[in-house]
Amino acid sequence: MIRRRTALSISSAALLAASPLLTACGSSPHPGAAAVVEGDRITVSQLQSQVEDVRAAQRSSPQASRLIQDTGQLSRVTLNGMIFDRVLDHAAEEAGVNVTRSDVQKAQTAAEQGAGGADRLRQMWLQQYAIGPGQVETTVRNQVAMDKLAQALGVDRSSPQGQEKIVQALRDASAKMGIDVNPRFGTWDDKKVLLGNLKEPWLRNAPAADKQA
Repeated sequence: MIRRRTALSISSAALLAASPLLTACGSSPHPGAAAVVEGDRITVSQLQSQVEDVRAAQRSSPQASRLIQDTGQLSRVTLNGMIFDRVLDHAAEEAGVNVTRSDVQKAQTAAEQGAGGADRLRQMWLQQYAIGPGQVETTVRNQVAMDKLAQALGVDRSSPQGQEKIVQALRDASAKMGIDVNPRFGTWDDKKVLLGNLKEPWLRNAPAADKQA
């Protein structure tokens, strides 16, 4: 069993109806950008690369048709996750959290062992969270960062009170980051810490393979 990297109180949702990945930014004040976070651009090409990482893995799966059908809004969901990654990094940094390469390697090894091997882990995360093979390490890193953030805040991630404190730390970080999303992808909501046009946070964070949150 695996748990989502955020382990927040809001449940994961099935992806919404299909929408094509944009290749241009139209009237966006940041041409070529899907979003700008703290002045740094998340380009449309970067977004496309992550989406294709998932799509290529899905197409090679025996469940290809179902997986692709169930992830129709993959571009927007992926962008949501890419922005969230940066918000989490900011919140962790403000809390004095440092995630080392060794931390990530240990967590990934544990996740792979718990899942029954690296290939099995990739298959599980692809099927359950639409995480592509190229995103596994980032996902593990975020799990470690979230665990360390909870420790730095002195809270229990599994408790409602702890979850609320973590969410508040993420909200506070998000509000300081000047997140500007190409309007064709939606609008970032600092209070919900997600793209406001998504009904629930589907944050690509799957994680430690030992528990189900």
